[in-house]
Amino acid sequence: MDLLPAVTVGPDDAKYSVIWLHGLGADGHDFEPIVAELDFATKSKTRFVFPHAPNRSVTINNGYVMPAWYDIVAIDQQAPDDEQGIRASQQQIIALIEHENSLGVNSEHIVLAGFSQGGAIALQTALRYDDKLAGLMALSTYLTLYESLQSEASESNKTIPLMMAHGEYDPVVPIGLAQLSKQRLLDAGYSVEWTSYPMEHSVCPQEIEDISRWFAKVLA
Repeated sequence: MDLLPAVTVGPDDAKYSVIWLHGLGADGHDFEPIVAELDFATKSKTRFVFPHAPNRSVTINNGYVMPAWYDIVAIDQQAPDDEQGIRASQQQIIALIEHENSLGVNSEHIVLAGFSQGGAIALQTALRYDDKLAGLMALSTYLTLYESLQSEASESNKTIPLMMAHGEYDPVVPIGLAQLSKQRLLDAGYSVEWTSYPMEHSVCPQEIEDISRWFAKVLA
């Protein structure tokens, strides 16, 4: 499998890695500027990898072709998931994790992070990944393929540090869908660190401070 192209920020000899997935229609440059705003002790030893999603037709956007991790028909709990697209992206992210391993970063020093559609793939991948990861950060997002999680969940990541954050006025991914996802994760035995912010479908300064504090805990 060819590796996804990605924007990379950080040292070649990194001890830690953060693989951070963008949202629908964006690209790997979307969250690149946030690195400069983060502040945690091991940042100088951390490589940030921001992959570009493949281009595909997206039903919810009138079939337009754009960077997307999977197709979306609608964003609600009744809408069918694009299982084929989700699982294909999961395998592409696993390939990125394994590439970081080949560069000398152990899986237990790797965080999977994502925003919106990218957060859904981060959840999908990390919860099923065979080797222990450092953490899972899911921003303004929701859980997909929940019905298969119980049978596919990795024992290595049952206690993974899991941060979820969401905008209280999000018009794109309703906060109720995120709260349902959080409850399903709690019911499945995961521990979830949840925070909501008075914002829409975005990232705010307080959230960036909270992300820095969380990275300080899991990348130490």
